[in-house]
Amino acid sequence: MELRALRYFVTVADELHFGRAADRLHIAQPAVSRQIARLERELGVRLFDRSPHRVRLTEAGHRVLDAAREALAAADRVRAVSREQAGVMRIGTGTGQFTARLERGIDALRERAPAFDVVLVDLPLPARLNALRQGELDLALARGVRSAPGVRVLPAWTESLFAVVSARHPAAGGEVVGVAELAADPFRTSQDHDLAVIAALGEAGVQVRPGRRAGTVQDTIVEVGSDPRGWTVLPADQVAEIRSTRVRAIPLAPRTTIVGSVSVPDDLPPTCMAAHRAAFGD
Repeated sequence: MELRALRYFVTVADELHFGRAADRLHIAQPAVSRQIARLERELGVRLFDRSPHRVRLTEAGHRVLDAAREALAAADRVRAVSREQAGVMRIGTGTGQFTARLERGIDALRERAPAFDVVLVDLPLPARLNALRQGELDLALARGVRSAPGVRVLPAWTESLFAVVSARHPAAGGEVVGVAELAADPFRTSQDHDLAVIAALGEAGVQVRPGRRAGTVQDTIVEVGSDPRGWTVLPADQVAEIRSTRVRAIPLAPRTTIVGSVSVPDDLPPTCMAAHRAAFGD
């Protein structure tokens, strides 16, 4: 019997609705239904009475619910103790991303529990989330992620997006710039940031054509600085870390934002989730 199945069962019992339970768990509804059906087969009892209009716990379901809550609480205590004793926090990040936010967040966590070491693991976003899912990371920072199977995504901050152009670009002296003014010029992207940023621009009604990708955000900045017509778009946190004098960062008009999140294992105790979100959020 898997703890995940028990957690799904408790969530459905709380909501008495498979759709709402799936939303809380950040997974598709059929996955919840399959886990409940599997749990019922393992236990040899029906846990819910289902009808098109309502879901109710059976008598057996009420009995199992109390035991399931106790089992999950015990598992949470075991995890919390093991993490405290291990003394290592593995944080997933992207190359050259989140530097200032990581420093602030780690300091905030150390105020609560000073004795732990930090290991930063640079991975592309899909691999970052998969490593978290597999238990190889304790948390991961990301931008533009709303949900992901098997992990809990906690929106934690919002950043403005900036156009970054060569200092020789015609728009370099402006106080603001519209993407439409730049659209005819080559838009530079990197493997680390392009999907989230392009998605945020799309949600704001702005369409861009991604050009050739650079390897990292830093490489993208170098390429933009070397091209009088080149440009890219970066979040405020990354703009603050630019050291090159060959580029200019200009606020977008209209203002466009992207959401940053802290992703954690979906079975992390709620108090730990809240602490991680507060530490790395605004």
